[in-house]
Amino acid sequence: MAEVLSREIRLKKRPAGIPDESDFEVAEVRVPEPGQGEALVRNIYMSVDPYMRGRMNDAPSYVPPFELSKPLEGGCVGQVVASKTGALQVGDYVLGMKGWREFYLSDGGDLAKVDPRLGPIQAYLGILGMPGMTAHVGLLEMGRPKPGETVFVSAASGAVGSVACQIAKIKGCRVVGSAGSDDKVSWLLDTAKIDGAINYKRAENLSAEIGKLFPDGIDIYYENVGGKHLDAALDNMKPFGRIVLCGMISQYNATRREPGPSNLFLAITKRLTLQGFIVSDHMDKRAQFLADMGNWIREGRIKWKETIVEGIENAPKAFIGLFKGENFGKMLVKIGPDPAV
Repeated sequence: MAEVLSREIRLKKRPAGIPDESDFEVAEVRVPEPGQGEALVRNIYMSVDPYMRGRMNDAPSYVPPFELSKPLEGGCVGQVVASKTGALQVGDYVLGMKGWREFYLSDGGDLAKVDPRLGPIQAYLGILGMPGMTAHVGLLEMGRPKPGETVFVSAASGAVGSVACQIAKIKGCRVVGSAGSDDKVSWLLDTAKIDGAINYKRAENLSAEIGKLFPDGIDIYYENVGGKHLDAALDNMKPFGRIVLCGMISQYNATRREPGPSNLFLAITKRLTLQGFIVSDHMDKRAQFLADMGNWIREGRIKWKETIVEGIENAPKAFIGLFKGENFGKMLVKIGPDPAV
C-alpha cells in the first residue's frame, strides 16, 4: 500500500482561559506505507476529554504537556488497513492514543484490539473505555459503596458521571445527580433511573437544594465539577463520608488560582475522607471493569448517551464544547466511515 495523505490537528498556541478554535490548526502530512513490524491504522472515532485541557498548558502534571506545532493525542478507535506484523491483521479494530489524526503507523505495542460484538466500536472510548473505567474505579475502589448508602454525583449526565450514577444504583445505593439542563435531568431520571436530579443552573442555593434531596446526608460524593458543587457537597456530607475526587471541570480554564472551599473545615469535624485518583494508575483493574461492564450492558442495566461531531476539522469545536456543556454523555468526533455499519 502506498503512502497516504492524513489530516491532523495541531496545537498552534497555548490557550488562555477557555480555548478558542484559533489555538488549533489543521495540517496535512504524508504517512508512509508500513515497514516490517508495522501496521497502518485509519481512525474512525476519536475522543475529546476535559483532562486534555491541562496538557495544553506548559506546566508539570501527571502527563507531559502537548507540544506546539505537533499533533495532539488522545483516545481513538480505528481499523488496520495495511499490516506487516503478525500481531495485527487487516480489518482488526484497535484502541489507541493517537487521536486527532486520520492515519498513523504503529508497531502494535501501543494498541489493544477491541471486540465489536461487545458494543459499538465507539463505546470503547466511552462506556467501555477510559470514562467508563474512571467511573468504575473511582466509585468502587475509592467510594466503596454499600447497599442503602446515599451517593451524590456532579456532572451526572457526562461520560463519567452517568456511569458512576448507574454503578451506584447497581450496588444498591440511593443516587442523586446534578446536570446543566432540564433534558439532562429528564434522562437521568427516566433512562438512567436514578432517584433524584438537580438542574444546578436553576438552583438559587445549590447546598439547600441538595439538602432537600439528602435529608439525612451524603455518604459518597463523586466529584467531577469542583467550585460551588464541592462547597455544597461538604455542607451535606454525613460523618465519615467519602469524597471521590475525579475532576474539577469548573476550574480547568481558570487564568488564576481559584480560592479553596471556605467550608473545608467540615472535612475535619465530619471526619471525611477525600481521595483523588488517576485511572491510569489502576490498569490492573481493566479486566474486572470489562467483565462487569459487559455483563451489565447485556443485562440492560447500563444506558449511555453520545454526542458525535462529524469531521476531524471540527475536533477543536467539539473539545471546546465540553466546557460549554454542549455534550450529552460522551463527546466524540467521527473521523471516517465504519465499514461494519
